[in-house]
Amino acid sequence: MKTIFITGASSGLGKATAKLFQEKGWNVIATMRNPEKETELSNLNNVTLLPLDVTNYDQIQSTVQKAIALSDIDIVFNNAGYGLIGPLESFNDDQITKQLNTNLLGVIRVTNAFIPYFRERKSGLFISTTSIGGLIAFPLSSVYHATKWGLEGWSESMAFELNPFGINIKTVSPGGIKTEFLHGSLDSGTKPEYEAMTNSLLSNVDTMFEMASTPEQIADVVYEAATDGKNKLRYVAGEDAKALYKQRLEQGDEVFRAALGKQFLGA
Repeated sequence: MKTIFITGASSGLGKATAKLFQEKGWNVIATMRNPEKETELSNLNNVTLLPLDVTNYDQIQSTVQKAIALSDIDIVFNNAGYGLIGPLESFNDDQITKQLNTNLLGVIRVTNAFIPYFRERKSGLFISTTSIGGLIAFPLSSVYHATKWGLEGWSESMAFELNPFGINIKTVSPGGIKTEFLHGSLDSGTKPEYEAMTNSLLSNVDTMFEMASTPEQIADVVYEAATDGKNKLRYVAGEDAKALYKQRLEQGDEVFRAALGKQFLGA
């Protein structure tokens, strides 16, 4: 029986992925900040819950060691993350640091903790949830994009480093996911000078939400990336994300950027 280790498994895509892999006969190690609060995954066979806050360096080391002691691990799914939305000026330094720590450094540190194990086994796969926001940029999401573009570039470079050892690394880049807004995966800031811009952006969110995928639809793409045996880096997930990315590639960066600005900000 194969085993997947998942971060950020308490809700949304992380939870949907844990349930899907469990249904497909996998052993799942589901990690989250407060496993004692989890009522659904805790009742499933072959699912083990472990505490993990990806901003806590020491806890990453200890939880990874616990996981390796529990089971042979085949896949690490770096999924923990959230969105910080608003003008850069409106954020304090703690908000900026927390976003980088969770979305970018969390993934890098969890991966780094598993590399020696996978290298000795000469096999293993890392999958990270990036975002369509790692391939294109929306207004008022600069720090979030810094983390997601960072992950895309980091993963591309890591593939060169890991492949010679029989280890693979992949990214899944979803568009909108229908639970994120409800689960408090967004942190936002605002400032009066940017009010018109913020309102204009928010008025587009409902339309985007209609086009968004369910967590289950994106979990299917994670499963595909986990099992297709391909040495493929990037999986763009969700109809909205595929359409936007195709548009960018066809139009080129500048034309696409101008059209997106017009759509969201009327500028």
